[in-house]
Amino acid sequence: MIQEYQEDIQSDFEGTIIDIETIGRFNQLYRYTNDVREYEYIQQVIFGSIDRYALRILYVQDTSEIMELNERVATVIDSLLRPFYAFNTSFETGVLYFGLGEELYFDGELQDEKFEAKADAVRKLGIPNYDDPFYDKGIMCMHAWESGQYDTAIAHNRACLLKERDILLKRGSREPDELVFVR
Repeated sequence: MIQEYQEDIQSDFEGTIIDIETIGRFNQLYRYTNDVREYEYIQQVIFGSIDRYALRILYVQDTSEIMELNERVATVIDSLLRPFYAFNTSFETGVLYFGLGEELYFDGELQDEKFEAKADAVRKLGIPNYDDPFYDKGIMCMHAWESGQYDTAIAHNRACLLKERDILLKRGSREPDELVFVR
């Protein structure tokens, strides 16, 4: 069953920031190649979005529910306000491509340069931690979800969305890096 978390907020930007939390591993054959197959073994378990009005998180608590989450996200995507932003558009695009079965294009990349760590951006821009239990270490979120610590994983995703909003407001976005889709 899909769980939901939502809170009303007020933000001064157009569009939607998307941040997902995942389980799985990278396909090492395509690691660092810009080939979408790098993400084929990774599955979303948390789908978070923030726009000017609300922060919303959809999540599951069991791997058997991932397909249901993907189906729900596929229906929700069309209702989200454009433009779309992500801190690492290649990651979100790649994982969602394999989960949803379609290419999702992001309009803005929040990383200043490829491989910039979110922790570095947060520190440089003076952005608060927003009670992130993992201080921008996403791998710890995966371990928390896998061990049933769903509230902690949701707290991390919420913090990521708020940090990414602040990054967008403080320095804007850039053109996303190209990701190669092999047919």
